[in-house]
Amino acid sequence: MRVRPTLEDRKRMCQRPNDVVVMHQEWEHLLFLHWEVSPELLESTLPQGLHLDTYEGRAFLGIVPFYMNRVRPRFCPTVPGISDFLEMNLRTYVHDDSGCPGVWFYSLDANQALAVGLARRLFRLPYQHAQMTASIDSDGWVHYASRRAWTGVNSNYIYRGQSPCAQTVEGTLEYFLAERYLLYSQRDGELFSGRVHHTPYPISAAQVRQQDSHLFMLSGFESPQRPADLAHYSKGVKVDVFPLRRHRP
Repeated sequence: MRVRPTLEDRKRMCQRPNDVVVMHQEWEHLLFLHWEVSPELLESTLPQGLHLDTYEGRAFLGIVPFYMNRVRPRFCPTVPGISDFLEMNLRTYVHDDSGCPGVWFYSLDANQALAVGLARRLFRLPYQHAQMTASIDSDGWVHYASRRAWTGVNSNYIYRGQSPCAQTVEGTLEYFLAERYLLYSQRDGELFSGRVHHTPYPISAAQVRQQDSHLFMLSGFESPQRPADLAHYSKGVKVDVFPLRRHRP
């Protein structure tokens, strides 16, 4: 009987030793909301060459709002008004024909028009421009709001982490959902992949006072009529971004 490689084994399979870092970013105050959904529903939405990655047969759609800070090309300083913005994505988890695990994004909203344009062109990702605000009150609650341009659809989240935070442990559901170092994208029927690197997320359970799943509807999914099945928080990580490549399993 063939033993399926662990997620860590599959992550090592995807490493590209000749890649050079092209960008630095810091992802902060992340909320991971996940709903369990039918695997068959998601499998049918994936491009050729990608397959749904499941945890003990369970499939997930996730909404992740966060701060994207100090974004800058390698060897360049940050630029006021450009390097810091907000981002929120709708995602699921996939692997290619050889088993390399990664993330498939159905949408990525950001409130920086330049970042949206560059990401769509350079990383072939389905970025959308949105009006977004976020603030943190004296009790540590993050108040996060987004309105997708031209849709009139509002998304609102109020959340904070619970102590203590700890790095995810390989083999757990939290590790499966959070520790993803490859993104996949598609343009004109061709599959691409891009690698990122960061230390493992410090993560904790999240307290969530307000949430919604409106991003589901904007991507053609039926919105679940229940709160997220899983809610996690991370204060953040520093991230190195590598070039997008035509994907060759």
